[in-house]
Amino acid sequence: MAQHLTILQINDTHGYLEPHPELFWDGDHAVYRTAGGFARIATLFAQARREHPDAVIALDNGDTIHGTFAAVHSQGQALVPVLNVLGLDGMTAHWEFAYGPAQFRRITEQLHYPMLAINCYHRDSGELAYPPYRVVERGGLRVGIIGIAATIVDKTMPPHFSTGLRFTLGSEELPGHIRHLRQAEGVDLVAVLSHLGFPQEVKLASEVAGIDVLLSGHTHNRLYEPVQVNGAILMQSGCHGSFVGRLDLTLERGQIRDFRHRLLPVTEDIPPDPAVQALVEAALAPHRAMLDTVVGHTRTALNRNTVLESTMDNLLLAALVDATGAPLAFSNGWRYGAPVPPGPITLNDLWNIIPTNPPVSLVELSGAELWAMMEENLERTFACDPYQQMGGYVKRCLGANIYVKIENPPGQRIQRFFAGGELLQPERIYTAAFVTSQGVPQKYGRHRRHLELRAIDALRQYWPSTKASRPSCAARWWRCEWGTNRQRGMGVGSDQGR
Repeated sequence: MAQHLTILQINDTHGYLEPHPELFWDGDHAVYRTAGGFARIATLFAQARREHPDAVIALDNGDTIHGTFAAVHSQGQALVPVLNVLGLDGMTAHWEFAYGPAQFRRITEQLHYPMLAINCYHRDSGELAYPPYRVVERGGLRVGIIGIAATIVDKTMPPHFSTGLRFTLGSEELPGHIRHLRQAEGVDLVAVLSHLGFPQEVKLASEVAGIDVLLSGHTHNRLYEPVQVNGAILMQSGCHGSFVGRLDLTLERGQIRDFRHRLLPVTEDIPPDPAVQALVEAALAPHRAMLDTVVGHTRTALNRNTVLESTMDNLLLAALVDATGAPLAFSNGWRYGAPVPPGPITLNDLWNIIPTNPPVSLVELSGAELWAMMEENLERTFACDPYQQMGGYVKRCLGANIYVKIENPPGQRIQRFFAGGELLQPERIYTAAFVTSQGVPQKYGRHRRHLELRAIDALRQYWPSTKASRPSCAARWWRCEWGTNRQRGMGVGSDQGR
């Protein structure tokens, strides 16, 4: 007798409680449409549950309670009431650790579903910090759900993320948990809920037998079609809550006989769930007036949807250079941050660009250190072995032109490196502005110092107070250029109508 199971996925929602602009590719150009919002996600969840009562599992791959002002200001607390009404069955994590393991523990204790991780251990005792799996019964089936948290939490993230914890890849632990679920728990289906990133998860599925469904996260892939590897069905559903992944399975005698996958855009025509909408509004109401404040205008769309460089980060780095006078600037290649279409820019947009609002920092680096830092970053982004990929996109930099061969071996990718239009000199000392240790890791440079100025203030100050106070950004733009991009100008104006 055939049995039905529906699996719903959200991943990398990054605290986006309500609808927001999202980028969609249309041929050779980007278009921006409103998408997302937890009230509309709730509607899609409810629809699936009406279609298949008691046969739906809803899972969250993490990067959920961090990434917007409301999320960071409340240290994740603002998301709890909303998440608890979605009826989720489990989660794993990455940026959730940004508030420190103790605060994340307090959050998980309030959630109505477990945080799962086979690869997060207490440093002192060696014991798992969270349950490795759970078993749920839906549609007459026993389903084992295994969690794998982001392995990079204690490797590339700021140290306070992993105080008292250590993280493994999870690949060595996974086979044993699958055997236990199959043999001791008698599950009919094994679902792995992972935040390693799509390349790593493809390799993981190819190495580990017995996975039926692998829900992927971290890399913000929009998989319009699932990927099948070694018997596992892999799915990932974008970011910012702009999509819900839905997988409908037909099983017979514990075997998947058929499936249908859909990547569902969370569009404006979906009616919002009133109860969830009220919770979202309650979370945002205290901050609404401040967040809606217009601070400037942009004639260029700002986004982070490209790997080598992005308009959003060019703006951030230009603000750092403008505030400090440094000839170089660096920031991490973050993936999160909803796009800003041409038009007004609000304080909410600035907080979306850099929600941690770190101090602006300065550091002195030798040319040799700059070269080594960028080679390390390129390897972490493009490593041939997916297990060695540790980060977001390529580190963002301004004031440099770097020409690379991405396909080259580690340490051999950079062909030419120019700083300020001149060839990089290994012994010369260069001053750089940066934000966070992901921008310039602690092991590089000297005379590192944090300024009293913070990133949001630097962005606010970047817009001139009068039309005549500053030349157009397009007239003085420079950037990190990767040999494949042509120099382009970005038009940024003040709130006075530039």
